[in-house]
Amino acid sequence: MAPRDRVGMQLRDRPEFKSKPKPVTFREDATVAEAVAVMSAKNFGAVVVVDDDEKVIGVVTERDIMIKIVNAGRDPKQTKLGDIMTREVKVARETDDVLDWMRVMSNERFRRLPVVDADGRIMAVFTQGDFVSYTWPDLLHQAKQLALATMGRSYHLWMILGGVLLYTLLMVLVLRWV
Repeated sequence: MAPRDRVGMQLRDRPEFKSKPKPVTFREDATVAEAVAVMSAKNFGAVVVVDDDEKVIGVVTERDIMIKIVNAGRDPKQTKLGDIMTREVKVARETDDVLDWMRVMSNERFRRLPVVDADGRIMAVFTQGDFVSYTWPDLLHQAKQLALATMGRSYHLWMILGGVLLYTLLMVLVLRWV
């Protein structure tokens, strides 16, 4: 995602960014059982699969385990994370806009967003829950900034519309008095 030319809150500006625990990472040759043990101990809903350079190559969620292991009757001790992970993972940069990612996650129906540094290494995982804490005042501020920016670009149209409305009001008042 590329930042837009408007005022917006970046992912790194969210309070959750600095306070998030380090994501749990595994290589793709680790077993599902190994990942489940750590997920259970840490109460995490997903693990990030990384390559030797710590770059994100996949994600395995509780839902993946439920559908691809439990429901399919596969052995978690024999199944590798690489066999069940989601490979085409969307990743964000810490400087990306919060509203852009809220929209993408909502439209594309995924709940976990790995955030990477400039080298593509995992820094944090944002969840939909992190975005739910994006408060109404934040959203109203964003809407106000967007409206002001939009109005500024179409100032001449607002002046014409205002002039027409003022002329109409004056004509109604004049015709009432006549």
